[in-house]
Amino acid sequence: MDPVKIFHNPQCGTSRNTLALIRNAGIEPEVVLYLDTPPTREALAALVRDCGLTPREAMRDKGDLYDALKLAEPHWRDDQLLDLMAQHPALINRPIVVTAQGTRLCRPSELVLDILPQPQRGAFTKEDGEVVVNAQGQRVK
Repeated sequence: MDPVKIFHNPQCGTSRNTLALIRNAGIEPEVVLYLDTPPTREALAALVRDCGLTPREAMRDKGDLYDALKLAEPHWRDDQLLDLMAQHPALINRPIVVTAQGTRLCRPSELVLDILPQPQRGAFTKEDGEVVVNAQGQRVK
């Protein structure tokens, strides 16, 4: 089986749910704690491109750093945003999952189901109580 990689923040509920969905398919992914081991700027640019996103779309737009840098202002160019995300990995939105079927920013977490190489093995309920996969391993919504 081809490897699966998740750029993960264990403090994020969406990231935890995404990792749990990967494991519910019987896959143990490579877990990259990107706040501790951030991707290089080049690798980040490739991830963003492979997700089909612009750097702004791949940027986390919440938090003190985003506000302090005034990143909501439209004058920022894509290359500048990538530079800032590479310097400050907390600005990278998460989780990003890479499989042979594609690369995806998994917000909401169930988007990972579209790119997993194996089906779900059983029911899955998110931390907030939302049922995503039924007992037969089928996506509910």
